[in-house]
Amino acid sequence: MFKLFRPLAKTSLILVYLVIIAGAVVRMTGSGMGCPDWPKCFGYYIPPTEATELEWQPQHAFKEGQVIIKDESLWVATKDHIAGNSYDETYWTAYEKHDYAIFNATHTWIEYINRLLGALAGLATLFLAIASFYFWRTKKKITIISWIVVFGMLFQAWLGATVVYSVLLPSRITIHMIMALVIVALLIYLLEETSSKLAKVNATHQINRLLWLALGLTIVQIILGTQVRQFVDDQIDEIGQQAKALWLSKPTVQFYIHRSLSILVVLFNGWVAYQIFSKKLRLSKMKWVLVLIGIEILTGIAMYYLDFPFGSQPIHLVLASLLFGLQFYLVLETQKNRTTIETL
Repeated sequence: MFKLFRPLAKTSLILVYLVIIAGAVVRMTGSGMGCPDWPKCFGYYIPPTEATELEWQPQHAFKEGQVIIKDESLWVATKDHIAGNSYDETYWTAYEKHDYAIFNATHTWIEYINRLLGALAGLATLFLAIASFYFWRTKKKITIISWIVVFGMLFQAWLGATVVYSVLLPSRITIHMIMALVIVALLIYLLEETSSKLAKVNATHQINRLLWLALGLTIVQIILGTQVRQFVDDQIDEIGQQAKALWLSKPTVQFYIHRSLSILVVLFNGWVAYQIFSKKLRLSKMKWVLVLIGIEILTGIAMYYLDFPFGSQPIHLVLASLLFGLQFYLVLETQKNRTTIETL
């Protein structure tokens, strides 16, 4: 079980990041309501590919729970039945979670792939939790945190359902994203705690605290970024896609804070990197932090000046989540290997 634990933890972490990527693509393409019900998709475990599959048809066999679109509304079959020559409303009940009733095959399958990756990530974390029982006698916290990850994934799935039922309420999307980062942090913690290697970092308490502050800035930036995106989504709902070109005509306070704070993020992380490299600490991954921040700034500039070019939004979000994970890893590594000998 010990040999399986770390590979399962790495697999779970990769799958969670794939879910984050898929979620970013869902939001970029506007596919969040591609499946208007949950956990099924239009009542199917494998969603339809044609609009005709969601139409009532005479002499057609319908399964209980199957969804059709009729009179621009969703209707759910109350029992298995074979339709007669005319529509019989006694076999159908209106879908009451929301009134969104649009089918777009592309959106449906993008959202379905997102859910499928989420299910695979959930299974991986379940296997991880089972494997964690190996540590129960020696490191109970490994087992406890592994099961917290499983319950976190279940909570994340519930959040996903509430996002659909709320017809993509932006605040719930933000909470959904933050919860994904919490799961990423827990998985990275499990990998670090079960690592047999002790890097000779010789980091100071001050370096560790600086990295914690840098991580805190990243978290604030991610939350502010989701709020800025929420404003853009609200504008799109109000005036259409042209909102992407007009969104800066009346920006929110969060936008100005988010933009200004990015300067502080660059300067602060640059200063932390200088402290690390000048003391010749073995924290080469700090270079990748600077690279990710640089690309993140470029994608932010592209969205600002080029009205959200295709792909810029998911890249911006995924880079932010990768930056969070890398910074959290550095925090754990320096905390594990810190010393009080050196001072800044």
